[in-house]
Amino acid sequence: MRAMVLERQREPLRLADLPAPEPGPGEVLLEVAACGICRTDLHIVDGELSEPKLPLVPGHQIAARVVAGGERFAPGQRVGVPWLGWTDGTCRYCRSGRENLCDSARFTGYDIDGGYAERTVADERFCFPLPDGYEDLQAAPLLCAGLIGHRTLRLAGDAKRLGIYGFGAAAHLVCQVAVHEGRHVFAFTRAGDDAAQAFARELGAEWAGDALGQPPEELDGALIFAPAGELVPAALKAVAKGGTVVCGGIHMSDIPAMPYELLWGERALRSVANLTRADAEEFLELAPRVPVRTEVETFTLDQANEALDRLRGGNLRGAAVLLL
Repeated sequence: MRAMVLERQREPLRLADLPAPEPGPGEVLLEVAACGICRTDLHIVDGELSEPKLPLVPGHQIAARVVAGGERFAPGQRVGVPWLGWTDGTCRYCRSGRENLCDSARFTGYDIDGGYAERTVADERFCFPLPDGYEDLQAAPLLCAGLIGHRTLRLAGDAKRLGIYGFGAAAHLVCQVAVHEGRHVFAFTRAGDDAAQAFARELGAEWAGDALGQPPEELDGALIFAPAGELVPAALKAVAKGGTVVCGGIHMSDIPAMPYELLWGERALRSVANLTRADAEEFLELAPRVPVRTEVETFTLDQANEALDRLRGGNLRGAAVLLL
């Protein structure tokens, strides 16, 4: 099978011809139809997440069809495979409904070969039926951008006036959910990024502007998707007393020193770590009801490096997806 392989971090992926994988007990063999490209993939390639298995087939937003194996799904059934690929089920986190924090967890496209390939295998317990009404291309971004965005939004509570910092793949999906829920969305982008600001307004944001500036009114909560630590004090400054700032990424540059005054007033600052299977089930049921519309730019498998470069430079509208 054809696959894009990371052999060494900080180097481009290599197109390779690999033996097709074989499913083990409890696993399904999948024919990959589409795989979303996530900023986490970029952090892995660029060495900011430092302990992937190598060589590695990246990719954890996989829309696929079951070929064989397992018991949950019939051959030919469409399924999605997200970032969380396995947990031990016995640790204190797993036993308390927090499997996203499992110390032994294994992640798709990091510890387990992922979806930048024509075929892959996955633990059937961590695969999900894809909702009707979404082609493979549109379904793929739901599996991380959508799931992490959804978890990030939930951790912000019932914030009526919601700031979203960084308007990429996750933000463009969560914005639609927030508007559907009757929230007032304020989108923050890099200064002068008129295209991203216009995109945010198209999706229902009431205001869009400079991420390091102040919104026209105080926020009740803020979600940060851009991996830039300097946005944390900016978001805390924009949030009213009692508000919550949630960092939705797996990696972020260092947060600069800031006065305690920005946190004081019972403001809360927290992060999102991975996702649970319950998150996936909840969001994949919600998405068609909103309905969430995924905006995608498509690339062929051998264009994965180009897609990663576009993401690195912030030159994408919505999400990038490999179409196999």
